[in-house]
Amino acid sequence: MTIIGYARVSTVEQTIDLQRDALTAAGATTLYEDKASGKTADRPELLHCLKALREGDTLVVWRLDRLGRNLQDLIRIVGELDERGVKLKSVNESIDTAGPTGKLVFHMFAALAEFERGLIRERTLAGLEAARARGRHGGRPPALDAKQRKAALAMMKNRDMSVAEISRQFGVSRSTLYNIAAKST
Repeated sequence: MTIIGYARVSTVEQTIDLQRDALTAAGATTLYEDKASGKTADRPELLHCLKALREGDTLVVWRLDRLGRNLQDLIRIVGELDERGVKLKSVNESIDTAGPTGKLVFHMFAALAEFERGLIRERTLAGLEAARARGRHGGRPPALDAKQRKAALAMMKNRDMSVAEISRQFGVSRSTLYNIAAKST
């Protein structure tokens, strides 16, 4: 049973010393350190750290926000660790998933995250419904107006110009012209 530490700072100007000291004091014998924004998924040392962990090991972090990019990412990582039999300890939040209280906290996080996703989905659907009721539809506006579409269709039927030439003349892609033709039949 090994205690492995993971530390992350967001910018090159920040120092990792505080986290390193806290993780060492918590018993970490091996440390993995990233200098990357929490928003980026590219955290190579975290990947190495997660691969190094074995059943019975403990991953210790200074704070939970050092581990996950957001709540969903954190819950995903903790869930994967739990499935592998790896415990998580957060020094600042005093959370330890080795005990039932720590596991309860993460189940509460997961429930709150799922609730938040449901609320966001409901609000999005309600907003789309309200916009449709006002006659607005999402998506990009048409590349060509009705008059331009009619002219392009006539040119395509006439066959004096190739579809590529017509697309250059109107400043649209050939697939746009083919889509207009398909919708007109």
